[in-house]
Amino acid sequence: MRVITGSARGRRLKELEGMETRPTTDRVKEGLFNILQFDIEGRRVLDLFAGTGQLGIECLSRGAASAVFVDRRGDAVKLIRENLACTDLQNRAQVVTGDSMEYLRRLQETFDLVFLDPPYETGLLEKALAALTEFDILNPHGIIVAEHPANRLPEPVQAPYRLHRTYRYGKIGLTVFRRGGNEDSEEQRP
Repeated sequence: MRVITGSARGRRLKELEGMETRPTTDRVKEGLFNILQFDIEGRRVLDLFAGTGQLGIECLSRGAASAVFVDRRGDAVKLIRENLACTDLQNRAQVVTGDSMEYLRRLQETFDLVFLDPPYETGLLEKALAALTEFDILNPHGIIVAEHPANRLPEPVQAPYRLHRTYRYGKIGLTVFRRGGNEDSEEQRP
């Protein structure tokens, strides 16, 4: 597992042992960053269920302003910190140990880009999507990217969020949701 491009291009990232964490495959990761290539620079990123941290690290390498990594597992948090250190990106990163859903409930800041890649069979993807849209933590025109089994699409989201597109990579699906801007509220002003 390597960083694809940017300031940390080619750096090898460490992976967690065992089957509890399933890193995004290289094929899916390359497709994802082709989709997002113009939506990263200068953005604030949230990598929920971060695992190895590879998605947020890729964003930092490509010029994201900052990234927050959240994972409940102590070994994952330790590994994320090691991966940030080996890529020299730790100065723009914050690593949080704890439950992702609890983190969302307490959150007081907003983001431009959120990655959701929880373990597939836990139901956490649906809960996280509902919480993100309910708490409305994305800036106008923000993006949520959800990784899921290709045969099981995420539930629809409520305005100002909308489904942008779903991409298939074999058995893996990536669904991109976009938050609208503030156009509707501005049009209604006298």
